[in-house]
Amino acid sequence: MNQVLNTTQPLSILYQDTELVAINKPHGLLVHRSMIASDASEFAVQLLRDQLGQRVYPVHRLDRKTAGVLLFALSESMNSIMQQQFMDGVVHKTYLAIVRGYTLDELTIDYPLRKDDGSGQLGVLQDAVTHLKTIQRTEVPLPFGKHATSRYSLVELTPTTGRMHQLRRHMAHILHPIIGDRPHGCNKQNKLFKEHFEMNTMLLHAQQIQFTHPVSEEIITITAPFQAEFGRMLGELFGSKT
Repeated sequence: MNQVLNTTQPLSILYQDTELVAINKPHGLLVHRSMIASDASEFAVQLLRDQLGQRVYPVHRLDRKTAGVLLFALSESMNSIMQQQFMDGVVHKTYLAIVRGYTLDELTIDYPLRKDDGSGQLGVLQDAVTHLKTIQRTEVPLPFGKHATSRYSLVELTPTTGRMHQLRRHMAHILHPIIGDRPHGCNKQNKLFKEHFEMNTMLLHAQQIQFTHPVSEEIITITAPFQAEFGRMLGELFGSKT
């Protein structure tokens, strides 16, 4: 099953009040128009604007290939407030990923990354920290190279900084790349998944965000269910979709 972005259906809304709205972004959907993705014709900002009939403002970003919780403000003032929360590091974000090999039970990846503006030109080093927790490991009868089987891990990733492609680059750094990631991942693994599973989705899911609502001062927790391909691969590799 190749990844097909179906935007004929409305975007799945996970949370909405008078100030904020969150969707479960599909794999393959850009947040907004980008010079480096000229092939795209649909964007989350425009789709959600048309669906709600009002302007929306993305307060953070997700990679095109990453699915999961994406939060929007419904006014410029709320957008500024929420963006400041993200910059201050007080928004708690949790991701799930399927990666190559057996990861450690827990690990803190404290590895600075050069600033990446998406143009291919890398700039100054910036602090970057990601906490990893292994949820499940699996060994499947899928030959790869000299090995008769293949090993994978389902990991929970919690970034405390927000650098571009941070999780993808950090997982590549510790030699456990995210399956389906290009260019930071393993091309041979990506080819294996495309040929054996007909899968070309990056297996990274923004599962949850938690923050203090600027108006009500309540703790808001928003959780996104898996998109279809992530759920399918959990079933194929780990025997379950949870």
